[in-house]
Amino acid sequence: MDFIIPQLIIGLQIGSIYALVALGYNMVYGIVKLLNFAHGDVIMVGCYIALFALTSQFFNNPLLAAFLTVAGCTLLAVVIEKFAYKPLRFAPRLSLLITALGVSILLQNLAQLFFTANPRSFPTHNLIPAGSVTVGQLQVSYTPLITIAVSVLSMIVLTLLVQKTKLGKAMRAVSEDTEAAQLMGINVNTIITFTFALGAILAGIGALLYGAGYPRIEHTLGVLLGLRAFVAAVVGGIGSIPGAMIGGFAIGLLEVMVTAAGFSGWENGAVFVILILVLMIRPTGIMGRAMMEKV
Repeated sequence: MDFIIPQLIIGLQIGSIYALVALGYNMVYGIVKLLNFAHGDVIMVGCYIALFALTSQFFNNPLLAAFLTVAGCTLLAVVIEKFAYKPLRFAPRLSLLITALGVSILLQNLAQLFFTANPRSFPTHNLIPAGSVTVGQLQVSYTPLITIAVSVLSMIVLTLLVQKTKLGKAMRAVSEDTEAAQLMGINVNTIITFTFALGAILAGIGALLYGAGYPRIEHTLGVLLGLRAFVAAVVGGIGSIPGAMIGGFAIGLLEVMVTAAGFSGWENGAVFVILILVLMIRPTGIMGRAMMEKV
């Protein structure tokens, strides 16, 4: 048990970050049916914003750094939506997908240009205080506990927002039938922009938690993070908020189990094998549901 429980906590920690990113995928896909592959790179930009905010003599405050990170990710996502995706709103989905990949590559190259390709060390001590919780003979640091708690809390808040608020009702209406929602007086453009902003807020939170747990950031970190989170979204069920959390935790635990079994380096292969199996057995994912299309 002294070996298993720490591994489970590590798996839930990384799974929590995947879940936050997967929630962003789900939000955008549910509204505009777009797989926003640039979402992981928004998190990469957020990591750099947090890094410079925490190491700057002007902004060296955890709360201020968190605010700047979330605000920076939100602004970036809104700009991407306005200038890259909105002009292609009625274009074929393949055009949107190619554009998303192009935005992802652009962000990576801009990050390499401004921050170089050398990895940077993230100042974790400036974000989450050092310390641990002792349960029996087991010591668990604050970082994984805070990561898991923040992720679950984010899911609960997001669920309440979507299910209980007027904006959430408008988002569900746009997701169900964009034309009918527009006829009912809903500003579709505003709802879509709000959805991107909401996903970016989750990306900013994910950037802070990723930097705290894995203090080595570089311009390509968003690629693998985004792909694994995409797998988590598909496994959990695209469009399902609880499904994103379940998928994230499942992928995080799978990676830890593969490493603990002595197959370090095979994590990516195992993740995509699970993706193929889920698509073969249950294409809608664990929590997803089949959608009826009127013709």
